[in-house]
Amino acid sequence: MPEGGLPEGGPVLFAGDPHRNFAPILRACAASPPGTLILVGDCDCPAPLHQVFAAAIERGWAVRWIIGNHDTETESAYDNLVTSDGDLGLRVSNVGGVRVAGLPGVFKPRVWQPDEKPSFRTRAAFQAALQPHEAWRGGLPLFHRDTIFPEDFERLGALRCDVLVSHEAPSSHPHGHAAIDALAADCCARLIVHGHHHQSYAATLPNGIAVRGLGLAEPWLLNFPGVAAADSP
Repeated sequence: MPEGGLPEGGPVLFAGDPHRNFAPILRACAASPPGTLILVGDCDCPAPLHQVFAAAIERGWAVRWIIGNHDTETESAYDNLVTSDGDLGLRVSNVGGVRVAGLPGVFKPRVWQPDEKPSFRTRAAFQAALQPHEAWRGGLPLFHRDTIFPEDFERLGALRCDVLVSHEAPSSHPHGHAAIDALAADCCARLIVHGHHHQSYAATLPNGIAVRGLGLAEPWLLNFPGVAAADSP
């Protein structure tokens, strides 16, 4: 990691759930040198994501994202997000020299609540159990395109990252899940950044992993080393 706190390739700017309020995020991009913007879910895009962030992209920003539960409420919200490049979900990407993994979506009782035995471990098993009328575009229902499955934890847990980006919260939040603490530890992550609950806070888990929860449309500039927050632009 280079000296000065910022990774090679420019700043890494996280943004809390926009819920269509993109103005604070665009202002933060305009106030910083171009780098990588990471959206933690619930964009609910009224237009394709690359059009929403066209001004930032033209300045040189790369836009990455994970899906949130509000991104599967309508076909247009889903299509406007997933047809744009930059999906971080269920993979590790090198973002300016920082290894970032994405856990998209939320837990849903029909599939899995992490403190209970899962009803379905994989998407294939769930899809095989669906009634014909439940399928959407030949696959999972739209409502479950954001659902977390145990296979997602198995896949990410075998990888290594510096930062785990999730829509759901770890146990540092009253409505969070200790399963995400454990996943971050399996990934050797030093930091979890999450949205979903629209609460801006910083915490440290019992296992020593730092957590940053983001408020509505809140920009937050990553500052390595030490995963400390820089002041929001």
